[in-house]
Amino acid sequence: MEARIALLYDDERKAKAVAEAVSPDNVKTPAGVTVQTLLEGKEVTTVIKCEKSVKTLKSTIDDLLSCVRVAEKCLEAMSTD
Repeated sequence: MEARIALLYDDERKAKAVAEAVSPDNVKTPAGVTVQTLLEGKEVTTVIKCEKSVKTLKSTIDDLLSCVRVAEKCLEAMSTD
């Protein structure tokens, strides 16, 4: 199974910050699960491959989106706009 999650941001700086914030999740994954986050301009794309159950895939997606939301909230708190 594979999931591809693409997130588009207002500017490249925000996209880069989010990609860097979730990149550590690319390293530590359970056996049978791979996570790869790619940055291209204003878009952050994460590809999750799971050889386990749908439940494991869903949990991995939930974890990723939770981390993304924390990164976004941090950026909002630091914003001086």
